[in-house]
Amino acid sequence: MTESLLRERAVALDPAALAEIYDRYSGKIYSYIYHRVGDGGMAEDLASDVFVRMLEAIRSDRAWSTSLQGWLYRIAHNLVVDQFRRSGGRESVELDEGWMAAESSIHSFENLFASNQLQQGMRVLTDEQQQVVVLKFVEGLSNTEVAEILDKTEGAIKALQHRALSALRRVVPNPVEA
Repeated sequence: MTESLLRERAVALDPAALAEIYDRYSGKIYSYIYHRVGDGGMAEDLASDVFVRMLEAIRSDRAWSTSLQGWLYRIAHNLVVDQFRRSGGRESVELDEGWMAAESSIHSFENLFASNQLQQGMRVLTDEQQQVVVLKFVEGLSNTEVAEILDKTEGAIKALQHRALSALRRVVPNPVEA
């Protein structure tokens, strides 16, 4: 189903359209939130809240106008920020093992994204740099998609990614080379 037809049916509160949106994006939204907060239970709660907010917005005639995916990620980002504001903590990312040699493979980055070394390294990044790293290397989104989600230009996304990876390389040793 095209996005415009999906929007039309979702605005009409068609259960099949709403279910399709959930099926299409719930895993991605959960993954994004999990990699921002590092807590599975909290990520589940916040991911559910994303879809509750989506439904509330649709009912209030405030559905997405351009990209459904971008709109859902923005809702998720706002919920993560609100959560950290309420808890008084800074956004952090829970990670596991290893580090990537370069900007090469999303798979290798995902495998490394859970490492404690990388977790420490992510803490030196700005919130925007963390978002770019998660969206690009964990979620596998393109620069265009990340730019849309963060409401920035593709050039700004490339610059954020470059600065983030440079900062990570300075603080996290590369086990591939070690």
